[in-house]
Amino acid sequence: MKPIRIGLLCICLLMACVIAPAPADAQVRTATDAQGHALKVDGSIVIVQPDIELSLLTAGGLQEPRKEWSDAARRLYPQAVHALLDVRHTASKPDFSVPEDLDPASRLGQILRLNEAVALSIAQYSQPFSALATKKDPATGKPLLDWSLGPGVSELRDATGADYALFTYIRDSYASDGRKTLRVLGLIAGAAMGGFMDIGGGRQIGVATLVDLRSGKVVWFHLMQRQSGDLRDATGAKSTVEEMLKELPL
Repeated sequence: MKPIRIGLLCICLLMACVIAPAPADAQVRTATDAQGHALKVDGSIVIVQPDIELSLLTAGGLQEPRKEWSDAARRLYPQAVHALLDVRHTASKPDFSVPEDLDPASRLGQILRLNEAVALSIAQYSQPFSALATKKDPATGKPLLDWSLGPGVSELRDATGADYALFTYIRDSYASDGRKTLRVLGLIAGAAMGGFMDIGGGRQIGVATLVDLRSGKVVWFHLMQRQSGDLRDATGAKSTVEEMLKELPL
């Protein structure tokens, strides 16, 4: 199966580079009910084929996609998610694989693209400094997770039998030996000049949304940014999933 080729993570990578990281609690959003209580998952979850790409970060700063790494991560990530759901006693449905010949103009294709657009909007407008006036709690002024994909998501519910869909997008890079050497030399040079100079190493950025397929409502969102994590083996996948989904409202 081919990965879902969308641009959300490329945009999030750019955002992560130019915007200072917000506090951890500003990266996670959970929808609330009319009384202001956080919503909890009430039903089964289907994992939509994740869009994951792993790359080697060269000494010059270029990212070279590695197919074997990415293929392993796309296999290991859903396995780790199922293991977490089992531990949390949450029902799950068989994973949903996106057809390779899916027409972007089809109902399902539109749902996938709409989720991308909504997730990007949440990332942009759910921070305290950029929250839309219509997406704030009138009592506290804090950002609310009040976004929906609309009733069209019933198409995905009919296809999977699930009550919720988990969408995941991850871009992960690993520094080459040359990059690691340059980074150390940079740190040494910076210290010698009385300053700090870090060209940076590998980075893991992920976006996950949980959508209620009965209503289209986005009930949970997480934008993860960190300089650790490894999706190339089962242990690393388990760690990434625990970090990515640690505040999933189960």
